[in-house]
Amino acid sequence: MAVRIIIGAQWGDEGKGKIVDLLSAETDYVVRYQGGANAGHTLKFDDKTIVLHLIPSGMFNGDSKCIIGNGVVIDPTALVEEIKEVEELVDINLKERLFISNSAHVILPYHKVLDQVKEKNRGSDAIGTTGRGIGPAYVSKVSRIGIRMGDLLNQEELEDKIRRNLADINDALKHVYNEPELDADEMIEQLKAATATIKDYICNTTQILHEAIEANEPILLEGAQGSLLDVDHGTYPYVTSSSPTAGGACTGSGIPPLAITHSLGITKAYCTRVGNGPFPTELDDKDGEKLRKNGQEFGATTGRPRRCGWLDLVALKYAVRLNGMNELALTKMDVLDDFETIKVCTHYELDGETIHHFPSDSEDVQRLQPVYKSFPGWQTDTRNISSFDDLPENAKSYIKFIEEYIGVDFTIVSTGPKRTETIVR
Repeated sequence: MAVRIIIGAQWGDEGKGKIVDLLSAETDYVVRYQGGANAGHTLKFDDKTIVLHLIPSGMFNGDSKCIIGNGVVIDPTALVEEIKEVEELVDINLKERLFISNSAHVILPYHKVLDQVKEKNRGSDAIGTTGRGIGPAYVSKVSRIGIRMGDLLNQEELEDKIRRNLADINDALKHVYNEPELDADEMIEQLKAATATIKDYICNTTQILHEAIEANEPILLEGAQGSLLDVDHGTYPYVTSSSPTAGGACTGSGIPPLAITHSLGITKAYCTRVGNGPFPTELDDKDGEKLRKNGQEFGATTGRPRRCGWLDLVALKYAVRLNGMNELALTKMDVLDDFETIKVCTHYELDGETIHHFPSDSEDVQRLQPVYKSFPGWQTDTRNISSFDDLPENAKSYIKFIEEYIGVDFTIVSTGPKRTETIVR
């Protein structure tokens, strides 16, 4: 039995969805353990393309059961739309395969409004959030005023909780932010419509997973965002509102730490970041633009252009240590196919001092000067290569250098967005 966590080893957008889709054929359960509809996992198979935001990426390869865990914050309206999209794309009986934790918290319209007005009021200090209510929903959760998916099944108590929460929120909207108040009745009716669709999926998913562990059934835990966006260990405050790291996988699913057997980190062959915050290897030149163009680096959820830069090995090693990663997957190798020279950051200069670790203070990260090692490019198409031995020698040298620096091998090398464009070692 294997319990494997799929973790982003950078700032998100590493291609986790494809790897989860690839591995889901060999697992019985795929569990999304944190984040919300701000994540976008793009899957390409056959002649189809779909972007999933809440439903786990294991829905289309094999017949694994897909669980939205307790650590996720769920926008019911967005989830209903996603369910319809999946049902229209493929012939799948979701009633037999999709399970939603009754302990997962609900994103309500007031969370979205608060997200947007607070971001607007930050001005030049804006975080760069998606405005989808993720952060405020987690605030409600830890403030112990949150509404959980199980609450949707008790209409009377649900309405009472919404009205009580909205009384305080409307007071703030009116007197602090000078924004119009929200209507509780309209919100309640909107929730009723969504609940009619999703109520049959809501259950105790932690119990399901505990029984799966006892039965030695393989489980795949799918994270959203990436390690460097972790609310505790990322570039705070320019982070997400949850824990995409290995610890978050346990708390967000109810699976105990000792059950985890594999920690698989996903990294691109270069780096990207969406939103604000420090990014040591960011490129504001023709190479950065070329990475963006070759990699089609635009947010799957927002469409925002991603900031691009060379691979940062110091940050990658930090993520490996943080998550106990014992295997890695390298994605988007093909994006580098036509580069004459490729660089990786091997250490930093900070205020005249050489450092080999990733600082915990974002202000220090902002001042880092990356020091690079250059590699000759391979300048040939790698997309149709299915064996590591068949890769160009310069590509193999690039990969082997990363492995030696990090101390963990790549078990998967992705050379394109499709399942077939993958080398499994």
